Amino acid sequence: MVAVLSACSFIPTYERPAAPVDAQFPGPQPALATGSQSGADLAWREFIGDARLRQLVELSLANNRDLRVATLNIEQVRAQYQISRAAQFPSLGVAATGNRQPDGSGGIRSAYSVGLAMSSWEIDFFGRLGALKEAALAQYLASDEARKAAQTSLVAGVASTWLSLQANQELLVLTERTVATRDDSLRLSKLRFDNGASSALDLRQAESLTAAAQAALAQQRRLVAQDINALTLLVGQAPPAELLPTRPAMPEQSLSANEVVVPTAPPPAAAILRDVPAGLPSDLLTRRADIRQAEQQLIAANANIGAARAAFFPNISLTASAGTASSSLSGLFKDGSWGFTLAPQALLPIFDAGRNRANLDAARAGREIAVAQYEKAIQTAFREVADALAGSATLGEQLSAQQVQATAEADRFRLADLRYRNGVSSFLDVLDAQRSLFSTQQALAQSRLALQQNQVALYKALGGGWTVTDADLSVPPKTGQTAAQPAR
Repeated sequence: MVAVLSACSFIPTYERPAAPVDAQFPGPQPALATGSQSGADLAWREFIGDARLRQLVELSLANNRDLRVATLNIEQVRAQYQISRAAQFPSLGVAATGNRQPDGSGGIRSAYSVGLAMSSWEIDFFGRLGALKEAALAQYLASDEARKAAQTSLVAGVASTWLSLQANQELLVLTERTVATRDDSLRLSKLRFDNGASSALDLRQAESLTAAAQAALAQQRRLVAQDINALTLLVGQAPPAELLPTRPAMPEQSLSANEVVVPTAPPPAAAILRDVPAGLPSDLLTRRADIRQAEQQLIAANANIGAARAAFFPNISLTASAGTASSSLSGLFKDGSWGFTLAPQALLPIFDAGRNRANLDAARAGREIAVAQYEKAIQTAFREVADALAGSATLGEQLSAQQVQATAEADRFRLADLRYRNGVSSFLDVLDAQRSLFSTQQALAQSRLALQQNQVALYKALGGGWTVTDADLSVPPKTGQTAAQPAR
C-alpha cells in the first residue's frame, strides 16, 4: 500500500511550449549536403582550422575561471539533488536518553534508554518529496546546460579575440607603413616650401596627415595590447607567444611617396574557420545549451506546482525506536529490558492563514515566468542566428567591393603623385589620395575581421562547441556523474 500510494504525484503533465518563431530562418539558406554535419553538430576542434588557435582554446578550457565556476556549480547543485533524494528515505541513528523527574509520592522517577531511533520520517503518500526531488533534478540538469553554454561562449570568445588580434596586428603594420610614407611626404613638402616651390597650405596639410597617422599608430598599439590582455583573461594565463597570430613583416626600407602598397588578398577564412550550415530553427531547441537550460528550469517550476498541491493533503510521518530501556543505569543492558516504540502521526491542514494557497499561486506564477524565459531564450537564439546569416550573405560581397576600392585607391594615389611630379596637379591632390587610400585599407582589414567574427558568431548562435555523448541522453545522474537529460 505504501508503494502504491507513494506513486501518487500532483505534478502537472509537462508539455513543451510551442516555439514562438518561424519554421525557417529569414533569407536564402545554403543547402545541406546529404550526410554532412550541421553547424550545431560540428565540434569546436573541427570548426577551428588553425592549429595555434585550437591549442589556445584547449588552454582556455583547462584554465578559464568562469568555466571552472560553472563546473563547480554543477557539483553544488548535484549535492542539493542528493539531499532532496535522501529526504524520501528514513534517517536512522543511535540514540541515548536519560530522564529524572519527581513522582507523585515525593520520590524521583528515572528512565534511561539506548538503541536505534528513526526521527520523524515523512511518508510521501502524496508525492510532495518526489516533486521536490524532480525539481532538484531539473535544476541539476540546468546547471549542466549552463556549463555547456559557458564552454560555447568561451570557445567563441577566444576565437573572436584571436581574430581581432590578427586584424589589429595587420592594421598596425599598415599604419607603420603609412607613417613612414607620410614622413617622406612631409620631408618633401618641407623641402619644396623652403625653396619656394610650394605654399604653406601644402606644408600644413602634410603635417596634419602625418600627425593623424601617428595618432592612428598609437591607437593600433593600444588595441593590440588590449587584445593580448583579453586573451590572457580568457585563457587564464599569459598566452604563449607561439600561439598568437603571426605579425606581418615590415619592408626593409621605408616607402617613398610614390611607392604604393596594394593590399594583399587575405588568407581564405576556411583556413582558420570552417563553414557552418545553419539548419532549421527546430534544431536550436535541442542544441542550444541556453535553451535547454531554460527548459530544465521550466520543468523544475512545473514540479514545484506538484509539491505545492501536495501540501493541501495530510502529512503522514513516522517516529520509531528500538533498543533497551530501564529505570536504572545498572539494569539498562539486562535481559528483558528490550523494547520498541512506534509513533505514527497524520496532520491534515485546516487553517494556515492561506499559506498553502499562496505557495501554490507562487509556484504557478513561477511556471509562467519560466515559460516566458524559455520563449525569450528561443527568440534570442533565432535573432542571433538570423543576424549571423544576414552577415554571411552580405559581408562577403562587402569585402570583395572594398578590395576593388582599395586597389583603385592605390592606383589613384600613384597617378596623383605622378601628375604632381610632372606639374599637372597640386600637392593637395596627392595628400587627398593618400588619405583615402589609408582609410580604404583600414576599412578592408576591418571588413575581413567582421566576416571571420561573423562565422564565429554563427557557430556560437547555433549552439556549437560541445559534443552530444551517451551521457547526455541518460536519465537521473548518479554520484559523480554530470549527465544531461533530454527534454521531456
